[in-house]
Amino acid sequence: MAADYGEVKFFGAGGSPFARRVQIALKLKGIQYQHFEEDIFNKSELLLKYNPVHKKVPVLVHNEKPLAESLVILEYIDETWKNYPLLPQDPYQRASARFWSKFIDDKCLPALWKAAWTVDEKEREKGVVESYEALQYLENELNDKKFFGGETIGLVDLAANYIAFWLPLLQEVVGLNLLSNEKFPKLYAWSQEFVNHPVVKENLPPKDRLSGFFRARYASITANSK
Repeated sequence: MAADYGEVKFFGAGGSPFARRVQIALKLKGIQYQHFEEDIFNKSELLLKYNPVHKKVPVLVHNEKPLAESLVILEYIDETWKNYPLLPQDPYQRASARFWSKFIDDKCLPALWKAAWTVDEKEREKGVVESYEALQYLENELNDKKFFGGETIGLVDLAANYIAFWLPLLQEVVGLNLLSNEKFPKLYAWSQEFVNHPVVKENLPPKDRLSGFFRARYASITANSK
């Protein structure tokens, strides 16, 4: 007998790593949902209704109860649907997973963003140094595990999806070499495992479209800086 998931709506945008976190989690857990694809430059009235505070994706609506912010949504999904757990049962390990997920959002992603998109050379170099430091912390935390969650994809892996898929395309476009097998062999091996997982692979944006978006954005930034 199929599980009763209630009514689940998901508002996302194809190129958003934050929305993709949620979409992959929904697929891993086999949750049926209605997908609303948003144009981030022309947001729908429904999105603004369900997320009036931040006015952005992702948004999950379960039985007409909306939730925003990807990490919050992931924890809600995990607590509501118990199959394919994203968080470990052990309290310390659960707290640790939350810590590293927040570290990725608060420290790692801003550093990578600064390294890639900052026009000022000194600030960009600062971003590169901060990125290396953040990636080294993740390399050490991963240790010899297949995924941050052990043998299966968990909360931290989903939080780090940007590093696995978006970052390699971005660094190719802007001429950086942050994540590589030489610099971070464990993290690089993890990234390959993650993006080639069957569920993940089916729920990532097309590489050519994302790369084109990065190239257009980078060209615009460099042109405006002259």
